[in-house]
Order: sequence, then C-alpha cells, then structure tokens
Amino acid sequence: MITKAITNALERKKARNWDKTYWGFDIHETMIIPNWSEEKVPLQFYPFVKEVMQMISQQDDIVCIVFTCSHPEEIVIYQEYFKEHGIYFDYINENPEVHSRAYGNYDKKPYFNVLFEDKAGFDPNTDWVKVKAIFLEYYPNAAG
Repeated sequence: MITKAITNALERKKARNWDKTYWGFDIHETMIIPNWSEEKVPLQFYPFVKEVMQMISQQDDIVCIVFTCSHPEEIVIYQEYFKEHGIYFDYINENPEVHSRAYGNYDKKPYFNVLFEDKAGFDPNTDWVKVKAIFLEYYPNAAG
C-alpha cells in the first residue's frame, strides 16, 4: 500500500537523520489517464493528482523522479505539461544522487524510497486522496 511506503520512508528519514527521500512516479495509469493513442499524447490528470503533486514536488527534502517508458519526445511534452501545472521533477528515469554500494547496485535501477506505479498495485482512482491525507500528516504546512 502506498501510504505504508510513504510512512516507512518518512519515519526512516527521521530516525536515520536523512536529508531527503526519493520518490518515483510512473506517468500513465498513475498520474495521467491513458488514451492508448499513438498520435495524441494523453494530458488529463486523475483526480487529486495535480494538487497532491504540487505539494510533493515543492518539498526540498523530497526528490521527485519520473519513472516512465514514454518516448523521449513524449517526455518533453510531459515535462512542459507538469511545469505548466506547478509540478516539478528532479530527474527522469535516473537517480544520480544514489550510487552503487555493497548493499545495492544502482547502475541500471534508480533508487527510490517510494514508488508510485500502477503495475505494482497503485490505484490512481483511490490512492491519490489517501496520499494527500498521509502527506499532510507529515507536511501540514504544504496545504497552503
């Protein structure tokens, strides 16, 4: 469950005195409603995505990473779309801040503390409102 992943990451951050956590976000069927078109890039958010992603991406202690199989030209369109809506990502399909060590090899797999991915069980129709609630518990000032 995504709320457990968020809680675990933020509690470990606190306990281990980390400066930041790393959150990965798939695009399709997670943030953006797919249209399965080869001609038109889908650009419709699921409910709550815009609001929640604005709050998350504006935190200095959360590194936001797009984790997508989108084509390079689509990624450019998404970068602009997200920026237009006040959503900012630090990296795309990489996390150069975390390097391989004895306990993990991150040469081909980016390191995340939290991963928003429909293929791993994230439900964009129900989970964004849960993410908002748990996020505001840890970041009460993010609501404005």
